[in-house]
Amino acid sequence: MTQADEVGNLARAANVRLMIFDVDGVLTDGSLHYGADGEALKTFNVQDGLGIKLLQEGGIRTAIISARRSPQVTARAKDLGIEFVHQGGHDKLTPFNALVAQLGLTNEQVGFIGDDVVDLPILSRVGFAVGVPNARPEVMTRVHHVTRHAGGQGAAREVCEFVLRAQGLYDKIMAQFLV
Repeated sequence: MTQADEVGNLARAANVRLMIFDVDGVLTDGSLHYGADGEALKTFNVQDGLGIKLLQEGGIRTAIISARRSPQVTARAKDLGIEFVHQGGHDKLTPFNALVAQLGLTNEQVGFIGDDVVDLPILSRVGFAVGVPNARPEVMTRVHHVTRHAGGQGAAREVCEFVLRAQGLYDKIMAQFLV
């Protein structure tokens, strides 16, 4: 990434008022583990969760739009205080458009982090499109920013901190921990 790209990405992130997260491959590593009763189990990164809480503390609203439906995602979103959760269906654009309209935002005020082709309709519309390093090639060529950390391994935390830094909020929010 060039210095000009980095400056452009900071400017894009500075406009974000809503950050939307995909789940599988972003908030998790994309693995599905099946229990004895056939239930799919997911593993979430606790540092990603704190990053989302810090983003909310900075006044950035948060949402999940996921193609898969999972009670674990519902529970995790509730635990993190994520306001808007849409699960089920490969059409992610319809819930995205509804959410943007509901909140009275422009697409430029929205960030989205995804990893697979079902995320492309949103990634191609938002002001700050983010991918993870293990994203599909079609995603990698269409995002503004790629995290250093993989999905489920700190990517969400990284993007949250990037947005907070771009908005000049990071140091203020971190001050509460550096006493």
